[in-house]
Amino acid sequence: MNILKFIESFTDENFMKSQGSRRDSFGQFGKLGKNLALASVPFGLASLANKTYAADIAPTPNTPVGALQLALTLEYLEDEFYRLGLESGVIPTGGRDEKVFMQIAKHEKSHVEFLKAGLGANVVAKPTFDFTVGGAFDPFNATGIGNTAAYQQFLVLAQAFEDTGVRAYKGQAANLISTPDLLTAALQIHSVEARHASEVRRLRGLKGWITGNVRGNGMPEATQAVYNGEEATNQAGYNTSTLFGVDAGTEAYDEPLTTAQSVAIANIFIV
Repeated sequence: MNILKFIESFTDENFMKSQGSRRDSFGQFGKLGKNLALASVPFGLASLANKTYAADIAPTPNTPVGALQLALTLEYLEDEFYRLGLESGVIPTGGRDEKVFMQIAKHEKSHVEFLKAGLGANVVAKPTFDFTVGGAFDPFNATGIGNTAAYQQFLVLAQAFEDTGVRAYKGQAANLISTPDLLTAALQIHSVEARHASEVRRLRGLKGWITGNVRGNGMPEATQAVYNGEEATNQAGYNTSTLFGVDAGTEAYDEPLTTAQSVAIANIFIV
């Protein structure tokens, strides 16, 4: 099976904007799942490493396998977060928000299965997540109809996770440069994460992109690590602020996160 054709099945614009019901959405995913075993064949990741790395979340090797192991760990986090959010009832039902998160959840689940199939014997174990961070957050508390406080916490964490994912995928590009097919696949997933990030930010009443290193209204100080470094305006030796201004210069590009930075952010939510 052509790996890029498979990726296209969950990066298509119409797929992202699907208005289908929950049953329809997961029915589409079921069709994708049938192709996962085939998708693992062209990846051929077993030939890139001769051992399985530790299951705990630690900086992964700067190799194609290491890059995808980190990506899988971040996808595990997002997949579980959105699944719990939808199951909890904290997301307002019947409206656009629920449709958005049902679609995002479907994408994250397919990303997990896709990466697991590709990694084969090099799959890392799913960590145990604590989205309350020891009680600091309560994003799934749907007690009473319309618990807006809990839902706002859910949105805050969703923004942090999606913004992290965008920067983390970009940061792993150099580790995949030696395997062009994998690089292309990862960057296509990166584009899906970018659309998720933009949509979540708009649900919070923000611009669909990051300005400077400003985390946005209502984001706790603990999330600042997600945005540090985004104030950069120098791109390929050119200062974009010269022509476009500082704000526009920083908005035009997302800066990559290193493996260590990505791991540090993820570890906040891992028991």
